[in-house]
Amino acid sequence: MAAARPGGRGGAAAARHRVLPTPAARGRREADLALYRSQMAELDREREAGRLDAAAHRAATLEVQRRLVLAPEDAGARTSRGGRWTVGGLLVAVPALALGLYLASGRPSMPSAPHALRQQIASRDEEMLALLRSRLAAIDPASEQAQQGYVLLGNAERGRGNLGAAAEAYRRALAGRFDPEVAGQLAQVLLEDGKVEEATRMLADALPRAPESIGLRFLTGQAEARAGRPENARRLWQALIADAPAEAPWRAMIERRMADLP
Repeated sequence: MAAARPGGRGGAAAARHRVLPTPAARGRREADLALYRSQMAELDREREAGRLDAAAHRAATLEVQRRLVLAPEDAGARTSRGGRWTVGGLLVAVPALALGLYLASGRPSMPSAPHALRQQIASRDEEMLALLRSRLAAIDPASEQAQQGYVLLGNAERGRGNLGAAAEAYRRALAGRFDPEVAGQLAQVLLEDGKVEEATRMLADALPRAPESIGLRFLTGQAEARAGRPENARRLWQALIADAPAEAPWRAMIERRMADLP
């Protein structure tokens, strides 16, 4: 999907359509919903401009909906006084942010960078990850900063395709304090890595600790589907939809998942 350039006509159009959370939107959920609407509007514009065909638009829509259903209901107190993810700045300052932006902005449709440049970027990323690991080793592993740092590390490793290292980072984040969002990230990585039964066991332990978590309920159904138990997956997802508000933007994604079940 093409990114609009700031200052150009595409950037002006994106600015007109961008939906930003208002000062009254205190919880992360409101921000997630605002971002969802903005992303969906951008996808629609890309399709109308001919830069996305119907299949690509549908796939991108499903991915946006999947991310929304896995977002926590509210980060409330955890995001106060600077925000949950500011630990990236506390641990490694700007380099960690640069790493996250680079990993998140990879676009398979773009031409490959020259070999020398790719080597330079890979070397830089390794240095950043090494710095993050060294900072984590120097702080209390049970602290809030450590938990957030391990989540940052897990996100980076997952973006690089190192699923085993990502899972280990998420486990370390959970060792200090249970967090349903982090548990969901661990479950996703295990499923991506083909470790379905391990993900199933982990979710069976996590879901009773956060029975209202939409993300954990969705992933439990996904694990059942991957394990070859479609009836269990259908039952779990039907219950999730029954509890969801009619306007929940991720309902269609789950309904499609159920329709794809054998």
